[in-house]
Amino acid sequence: MKYRILGKTHLKVSEVGMGTWQLAGKPWGWDAPDEEESMRALYRFVELGGNFIDTAWVYGRDDVQDDEKGKHCSEELIGKFIKESGNRDKVIVASKISGKNRKWPAWKGIPISEVFPEGYIETMVDSSLKSLGIEALDLMQFHVWQDDFAKEDGWKEETQRITKKGKVKYWGISINDYQPSNCLKTLDTGLIDTIQFIFNIFHQKPTEKLLPYAKEHNIGLIARVPRDEGGLTGKLTLDTKFDDDMRSKYFSKERLQEFIPRIKELEKILGDEAKTLPELALRYILFFDEVSTVIPGTRKVKYVDENVSVSDGRKLSEKLMDELKKHAWERNFYVDRDPSIGKDSYIEK
Repeated sequence: MKYRILGKTHLKVSEVGMGTWQLAGKPWGWDAPDEEESMRALYRFVELGGNFIDTAWVYGRDDVQDDEKGKHCSEELIGKFIKESGNRDKVIVASKISGKNRKWPAWKGIPISEVFPEGYIETMVDSSLKSLGIEALDLMQFHVWQDDFAKEDGWKEETQRITKKGKVKYWGISINDYQPSNCLKTLDTGLIDTIQFIFNIFHQKPTEKLLPYAKEHNIGLIARVPRDEGGLTGKLTLDTKFDDDMRSKYFSKERLQEFIPRIKELEKILGDEAKTLPELALRYILFFDEVSTVIPGTRKVKYVDENVSVSDGRKLSEKLMDELKKHAWERNFYVDRDPSIGKDSYIEK
């Protein structure tokens, strides 16, 4: 495993991390995971040198509306792993604070008082610490964000108080889907250390503003959705069907007709530099030195092995990277996931 520095935190993180939204519980309509296999995947990840584990208060929750009720399934399984393995000193744990109004993404025009009201941030930090069974989070991220929040002082004061208490070491933002610049004003405050953002072969927009900003200001970058919800796995066909999870809309019959021809074109450039689409997807992201870590969602040992194998120090050639620029495809297939989010779910122009 190769390692990179997570921006100004100076944390040394594995360049391939582990995303855990589908690790345990009820992951948004997916089949219930085999939590014993998920536990084995965690053990294998650390055994192979992985140390960056990304989770969230809401992952696997069976009640996302009530702060007190329901289990924090992903956090609790990670906490169990840490306790059983005694590996707290070997892992860097990042979690996220859901908005109080439970809206994803953060809608433009909704005040921060409805999303992260006074006292709420610390309540959520305490909840995650309890679920994880740890004394301090290495990184706590806001799970939704609007750059308009930058002008408000409440969150700034509360995060600094929490840090002084030793509950959180560093702060980050998981920015809205396909809005890679919707955080730059906030980063100017100097209070945010990391940004988690969608980045993949199809969505290359972050290279325009976010990556240059991060390089200049030493911001840690965490790349999520590297395989476009499974679109870049090479497993989809025109006949692929999903049950009731979010992929049934994301990969509807009409959208598969758009996806598959693009996938076929990408497969034509596979070869010595990357033999499979999953490998190509990760190597594309790791080409960029500005990216600290990429976090493919993982809950099976075999996928841990596949993901970690990409961390071998080899980079794609400039020639292949130039070819991949031609495959950029900016669109937002999350809009129809829930009609309520269409109000502010857009592609950054």
